[in-house]
Order: sequence, then structure tokens, then C-alpha cells
Amino acid sequence: MILSRRLMPLALALLLPAASVLAQDWPNKPVRVIVPFPPGGGTDTVARPLTAKLAQLAGQQFNIDNRGGAGGTIGAAMAAKSPADGYTVLLAPVHLAVAVSAYKSLPYELEKDLVPVTTVAVFPDVLVAATRVPAKTLPELMAYARANAGKINCGSAGNGTTRHLSCEMFNSAAGIKAQHVPYKGTGPATTALLGGEIDYIFEALGSAAQHIRSGKLQAIAVTSAKRSPSFPDIPTASESGLPGFEVTSWYGLWVPAGTPPAVVQRLHALVNKAFEDREMRELWFKLGAETGGASPEAFAAFVRTEVQKWGKVVREAGVTID
Repeated sequence: MILSRRLMPLALALLLPAASVLAQDWPNKPVRVIVPFPPGGGTDTVARPLTAKLAQLAGQQFNIDNRGGAGGTIGAAMAAKSPADGYTVLLAPVHLAVAVSAYKSLPYELEKDLVPVTTVAVFPDVLVAATRVPAKTLPELMAYARANAGKINCGSAGNGTTRHLSCEMFNSAAGIKAQHVPYKGTGPATTALLGGEIDYIFEALGSAAQHIRSGKLQAIAVTSAKRSPSFPDIPTASESGLPGFEVTSWYGLWVPAGTPPAVVQRLHALVNKAFEDREMRELWFKLGAETGGASPEAFAAFVRTEVQKWGKVVREAGVTID
């Protein structure tokens, strides 16, 4: 039956209470949280404690589904094509903003097919080197790289990720020629670095923290504007000879387009509630991260600026991925 124009406002008014009830009832079954990288990387470092806290607050399981590959775009596409019922959530990093420009084509449109919910963490990045590399400072690493032109290498979480672009930016800024070695996520790249298979990587400070503290990796420099309060002894790249070299990592939540706005607001509220917990705030500080919780509107605006920023970097680095 086709509604007349006179009856349509009434029908919409009747739907609003239903949406409100849906939000109050959500979640009434387990929620799948797609993490578009393999276990053990920076995204997992954020996802596991956060989903555990969300499950505790909501009284339902938040199950992580690791779907790595193609710089996070495989998992993002899966999320974009999932039912818009509030039971599929994407927890992804800044790489999604990079992919918009780095890939010739994507099986989804970031702003059209996914709805931003909120930020969950913002990290400084850190340049960490294998212990076998004879350099403890950024000037020493640059000198070592110049002396071993074409032999030294920089690992990354995959082609077209911010880690890849950081390698290219470092090559340009430092005047070196390090080979890029892509992996299917930060976890595998870190494993390779720990094993001495590669020389250095750029990584979110949170995922590298335990290896820095244990001495299994050398922290050369953070790439934030200021030193991290959690790791005050690690100098910035800017103060170590590369002024203006700044890269940060952020992680956020999205849901498939069409997810009821009331559910989006409910999920946003749950995340903010999670960060009211003292242990969660202390954990994020220990990881060197700022807590998230931005409104859906603020996060959407932030993502747009990140897409523009990384688009410029992608063009200047000449990175194109089929």
C-alpha cells in the first residue's frame, strides 16, 4: 500500500518511538566487532580491552572478528556490506582515511557506506628499530641508513597504510633509500622486526610499548609534536633533526550505513561510559594514548580532514595501489 502525503508524517512519527525502543533494547544479542587487521597489532591492542569493557557495560558479548588484508580495506568492505542492524561494528585505524586516495578503487565508499560513531584512541607513532641495528638515536639511524643505501629496510602494516607512507616520508625527509617491506598488518611486521628480519618500522606507541619497556625493540623517536607523557625519555623526530616530521595514529568505530541513529548514539554513549572507568583511563595512559569519545558529528568532520591530509601525502609520495 502506498501512503498518501498526508499520512506519511504520521507514519514517520509512529516509527520514531520504535527506533527509541530499539536503542534501549540494543544490544540484545552478541555484537560482531570487525578488526580489519590480524591479531597482535595496534588495532588489537585497542580493540580487546575496549570490547571487554563494552561487553561488561552492555551485558552482551562484543566478539572480535579479525579480517586482515589490503591495508584494512577487506575488513572495511565486509563491515560496509553487513546488515545495518547495530550488530556489526568496525573498529579501524587511520589507514581507512589513507585508502581513499591510495587505492585506485575500493569495494565501498568510506563516507557513503560507513557511518562514523566515535574515536576510541589517539596515539603518537614511534620509530622502533631491531636491537641488531647499531643506532640508538635518529641521527645515528640516518647515518647508518646512508652508509647502507639500498640494503636497509622499513617494514609496514601493508601497502598504502600510514606505516608505508611514514617509511616513504622518512626516506624523503632524511635523504635515505630504505626498501619498503609490506606485511599483512602491524602484528606480522612487529614479529618480523623482533626476529631481526627487518631493520625498523613506524608503529603506534601503544602496540610497541611492551617491547620498548622489555628492551626487545629500540625506540628511536616518537613522531608526535611533543614527547609522550607516558614515555618522556623518547625524543621527538622534530627535536632529533627532522623538524615538522609528525605522524599520529588514531582508531575509531563505524557501523554500516542505515544503522538506526538511536543505536549509533547508544554505542557512542557506551564508549564514553567505558572511558569513565579509572582502569581504562590508566591503561590508555600506559599505552601512551589519549582516550576517545568524540561525537559522531565531530568524528565525521575529523575523518574528512584526515582523508584530505593523507590524500596530499599519497599524491606527493606517488603511491598507487590496484
